[in-house]
Amino acid sequence: MIDRDGCNGRDGQRAASQEGSGAGGGVAEQRQNLMSVRLRVWRQKNLQDKGRFEEYEATRLTPDMSFLEMLDVLNEDLQRDGNEPIAFDSDCREGICGMCSLVIDGVPHGPGRGTTTCQIYLRSFADGATITIEPWRAGAFPVLRDLIVDRSAFDRIIAAGGYASVNTGSAADANASLISQARSEEAFDAAACIGCGACVATCKNASAMLFVSAKVKHLNMLPQGQPERRERTVAMLRAMDEEGFGHCTNEYECEAVCPKEISVEHIAFLNREYLRAQVIATGFRPVVTDE
Repeated sequence: MIDRDGCNGRDGQRAASQEGSGAGGGVAEQRQNLMSVRLRVWRQKNLQDKGRFEEYEATRLTPDMSFLEMLDVLNEDLQRDGNEPIAFDSDCREGICGMCSLVIDGVPHGPGRGTTTCQIYLRSFADGATITIEPWRAGAFPVLRDLIVDRSAFDRIIAAGGYASVNTGSAADANASLISQARSEEAFDAAACIGCGACVATCKNASAMLFVSAKVKHLNMLPQGQPERRERTVAMLRAMDEEGFGHCTNEYECEAVCPKEISVEHIAFLNREYLRAQVIATGFRPVVTDE
């Protein structure tokens, strides 16, 4: 039987039925995946500005969006309405560089463990949830604008001692300096630090000891780092104090929020290195004070 449009009636009905169910299913699926959240975002024009929280409604979101993609969508809406977009840092968006440093609901890098802000997805939050977003809070990390802070203090700490002597001449053989597997793995674990500053942001003293200990250890453990071993330890700790970071009081909060799960055992290593450097510097003689 041929219908009036020249199509087989049975096939036409089947095609129409499939098209309708597909369209309906797509709309239903899209409606199910859409979500919205209310954001309390810290806005601050510069270091001199006192700053304040502003609230926004972020819509047209899906659970599979990353946290930074959600901010991108919100900024597009703000710019479309002629408003100033929210300033935040990002680079690789693959959990490697550490630029995407935000305090989400009071926790550096947000919910979860061993992950950065850019690797947080909206499925970690309930639909309609209120999310508070702040920059790192530390005197050594001044706010440049909104959620962006100046972390160049870390660069100056590394410059104070995070280098190794380089002898010019022919290249050394690959196996000229033998390193045990255990030692190389220990150095590699310390070198995993990406310098994001979460340890500072969560510490009540704004201490950078976890960061400094990781940078010191990954060099002090290897043969190439031995010439400056003692000087490096003292110089980097001195630079940390000069930058205004606080002292460690063993709260272990730094380890809990570190996206690379750097262990506080590195801080114990740093303390031993500092004591060893001080003993050698005094020529194994006790230091006599007036106290």
